[in-house]
Amino acid sequence: MSQHTQPPAPESGAPAAAAAVPYPADPARTGNVGLGIAAGVVAALIAAAAYGGIMNAIDRQVGYAAVGVGLLIGFAAGKAGGRNPALPVIGAVLSLGAVYLGQLFFIALALADYGNVGLGEVLGKAGVGGLNDIWQEGADLMDYAFLAIGGFVAFGAAKKAGD
Repeated sequence: MSQHTQPPAPESGAPAAAAAVPYPADPARTGNVGLGIAAGVVAALIAAAAYGGIMNAIDRQVGYAAVGVGLLIGFAAGKAGGRNPALPVIGAVLSLGAVYLGQLFFIALALADYGNVGLGEVLGKAGVGGLNDIWQEGADLMDYAFLAIGGFVAFGAAKKAGD
């Protein structure tokens, strides 16, 4: 049979082992707003170019592309910036701008294809103001709906990614 032995008692004057004390949970991380904004701006520029290119390739707008723009921007801003409450709003605004710039890029690409000239020539002659004038003449309810869809999705994605 085996015998159980007790560990030796601490010598007098030796400190006894302290009981484990649970540490309080870390406070909610607020993140780095500047990094979140920078990531959102980079994502917005990339998304705008992709959005315009996709519209040019298929020769029309699709809601899924506007959703993708919002997801990309919101996710980038939220992941890089953390849980700051300003980032969903900033992501939504950046998404509105990205969808709009994507639509302008689509117009520029379409004009370049139609005129059989380079994109640089179209941008040089028309400029952003001329592209904006063309956009305003042809804008309909769907153009504004895609702006809203992108902003709405970016807001939600930034909130979710920041958690």
